[in-house]
Amino acid sequence: MKILVADDSLLMRRLLESTLQGWGYEVVTASSGDEAWACLQQEDAPQLAILDWMMPVHTGPELCKLMRTLARPVYTYIILLTSRALREDIVEGLGAGADDYVIKPFDKHELEVRLRAGRRIIDLQAELMRAQEALRIQATRDGLTRTWNRAAILEILDREVIRASRERRPLGVVMLDLDHFKRINDEYGHLSGDAALSEAARRVGGCIRAYDAFGRYGGEEFLVVVPGAEDSGLISHAERLRVAIESTPFSLNGQNVSITASFGACTMVPAHPSDAELLIRSADNALYEAKHRGRNSVVFHPVVSASS
Repeated sequence: MKILVADDSLLMRRLLESTLQGWGYEVVTASSGDEAWACLQQEDAPQLAILDWMMPVHTGPELCKLMRTLARPVYTYIILLTSRALREDIVEGLGAGADDYVIKPFDKHELEVRLRAGRRIIDLQAELMRAQEALRIQATRDGLTRTWNRAAILEILDREVIRASRERRPLGVVMLDLDHFKRINDEYGHLSGDAALSEAARRVGGCIRAYDAFGRYGGEEFLVVVPGAEDSGLISHAERLRVAIESTPFSLNGQNVSITASFGACTMVPAHPSDAELLIRSADNALYEAKHRGRNSVVFHPVVSASS
């Protein structure tokens, strides 16, 4: 684990550096408060810091206060190194945001134990962040296909409509539906139907751009939000997705099964601003037309407008 040692005494820095390296730490040093502050603001800043109380530019307590104002996803555990042993000094340091303190001259065993406590706090925070991320994924991802779920993809669409209107850029929406999906479930079983949905989502997800959004709208229907897409570009994009699904048979229950999908697309252009509900309605109408024409096709409806 990386650790910052900030002290204006060269002797103290070298002593701490030697001791900490002997315990397996990667040591970063600073000789003043401004050097320490610059280090602590870096993206890969150490999560452990030993700060001398008295340093040029910023004292240890001042650095603690600055650190606690930063909105960072990871926690920095700070130990103040001080020759001040009075209770009011210790209270001042801890009140400034320090997590612990060590009195100079420091005892190696005491320092090692206090650092071990800091590492436990950091490890617990990392575990908490992993749990929060798991909950976030559970709340926003479809459990089967791992695409955005309905609520998440609709929220993304709302944001993109607002952004496109503000920046006066086009916005494309594509709805797709697997053809004859009930037949897949009836002939090969619901587990094979789930496998078909997952594989279709994987193929579509592999064809979209990094800044497109793709989510499961419901059942075998999916929604693709395509920022910046004009009419012809959106049609070509939807056609690539159609081919990606059709091109290779799906392996279902030990059999190769040809599966296709129908696509409905529409575009909001700057001259005709719209809203998410009308975009979805227009794309859904285009999808219905694609189904009516015989499926496995892309149908485009040019413009939807809130005023039309």
